[in-house]
Amino acid sequence: MPAPIEDYAVIGDCHTAALISRQGAIDWLCLPRFDSASMFGALLGTEEHGQWLLRPIGAVECAERHYEEDTLVLVTRWRSPTGEIEVIDAMPHGDRRADLVRRVRGISGEVAVEQLLRIRFDYASAMPWMRQGGTDEHPALVAIAGPDAVVVRGPRFRAVDHAHRAEFVVREGETVDTVLTWFPAHRVAPEPLDIDGQLDRTREWWRDWASTCAAPGAYDEHVRRSLLVLRALTHEDTGGIVAAPTTSLPEDMGGSRNWDYRYVWLRDAALTLEALMLHGYQTGAAEWRAWLLRAIAGDPQDLQIMYGLSGERRLTEYELDSLPGYRGSAPVRIGNGAYTQFQGDIFGEVLIALDRARDLGIEEDEFSWALQTELLKHAEKHLDRRDNGIWEIRGPHRTFTHSRAMLWAAFDRGAHAVRVHGLSGDAERWEALRDGLREEIMRNGVSEGGWFVQHYETEEVDASLLQLAHIGFVAYDDPRMLATVARIEETLLRGGLPLRYRTESGIDGLPGDEHPFLACAFWLVENYARGGRLDDGVALMDRLVGLANDVRAPRRGVRRRRRAPHGQYAASPLAPRPRARSGCDRDRAQA
Repeated sequence: MPAPIEDYAVIGDCHTAALISRQGAIDWLCLPRFDSASMFGALLGTEEHGQWLLRPIGAVECAERHYEEDTLVLVTRWRSPTGEIEVIDAMPHGDRRADLVRRVRGISGEVAVEQLLRIRFDYASAMPWMRQGGTDEHPALVAIAGPDAVVVRGPRFRAVDHAHRAEFVVREGETVDTVLTWFPAHRVAPEPLDIDGQLDRTREWWRDWASTCAAPGAYDEHVRRSLLVLRALTHEDTGGIVAAPTTSLPEDMGGSRNWDYRYVWLRDAALTLEALMLHGYQTGAAEWRAWLLRAIAGDPQDLQIMYGLSGERRLTEYELDSLPGYRGSAPVRIGNGAYTQFQGDIFGEVLIALDRARDLGIEEDEFSWALQTELLKHAEKHLDRRDNGIWEIRGPHRTFTHSRAMLWAAFDRGAHAVRVHGLSGDAERWEALRDGLREEIMRNGVSEGGWFVQHYETEEVDASLLQLAHIGFVAYDDPRMLATVARIEETLLRGGLPLRYRTESGIDGLPGDEHPFLACAFWLVENYARGGRLDDGVALMDRLVGLANDVRAPRRGVRRRRRAPHGQYAASPLAPRPRARSGCDRDRAQA
């Protein structure tokens, strides 16, 4: 049985990522890209579906683990009756190779260490042909199946019941390295890795990137770590930002709400881009804009809500029978059928992110602004079209309030680009469309009780409505926004954390339930803090960061909270960032 989802640590090289448990097992790894087939798939089954275990013989769980400061280099400390070791897990960055390093260092005494290696290519459907290579002094184990091959260099592995086992003793001051390298099966194995050099260069790269972070002061450690993860999910070559490195982790334990998230959603990527720019990473905006231009290249009428890492358009969804699912949560799905959906909110998400980039001084080129004007034309053409909404509802199309508000934002940002930045475009028309959408939402999207509704045919609420103040559609202290927050508290909170929506309403047409969605909880923090309930915002934020697992970066000595004279946290993402909007009677406040 795999470890609890929340117990895993992640390492990556900006091409793919591996998940490592407290038991010292790599239970998920797809090589060479995030969306490649898994070779370690125990996360969605058992060790027989692929796993790389490394730990002291007889140990059950590590003593402590942390990331080296401002890196994705994971250090795991193990203690045994005979001594102490640490394991350094890293995926070297920037060498144009797919390597994974597991370094064992002796801290004190001597410790007997075991490795169990079960390689299962193609989502555990392909048992590889294994052969021994190298020399007696420098052994190498090669695994090949179909197009995939890996070479494992380090201690000698021996075959044991469809697995390979290595045992060795590490004494104080000694270091034992094992390196796994993926390569195309039709080529020869790459030369051995310069381990010390690549680890040093990898640490330096991560720290150089982190050094430019405009950290908020409040919750600094958690913000910096989150930004590092967002960078790790950004593909180095293409600029595509994946929503997650995994597939089919369940929304409902034991249920069928299991989807593949190893793709680039325009919405998720735009939100990630906003977060990165907010903390000083403006250069990523131009790179993602270039990715967007390539993905949508041709006719914006063909716009999709999501694409592959390189802009692939066909993401056909199918089910696997080679993996049983996380703790029996089946089916396991590859691909995502949502790529065929229409979701009106993506126009707003994309235009908001690119508007922020302009405000930060990133100039448009002859293609980027032309693309945005075409997107606005496309949005206008489909202005009255019902959609699947932000949560990719697989039931009937609806007129979702959040989607309509995001269309409002799209036209608002288009007009702003003309009025403030001097770009060419029909600002008057876009302002008229924006104002018409506002009137429509206020007429049809507000319940008799005074709160915004999920869609025009219900009085149910939806956590996506927490975004309405964030995009500047209303003020945080607008009575309708306050009523919406109160209604969400009444109907969507489970254990104090918000659900996306009530599945009991039957809106999504799917069986089963789901758990609270933590992203929405952070949106609620923002609404509390900006809507006059700062203490409630702090309490919820403290609870959310308290949900983080045991993996910690070394402390920086930054105080977690720092009061500013005006009552907000100094340099905090909760602090207001208002600026006047052309044609809008509300301040736009970004948190």
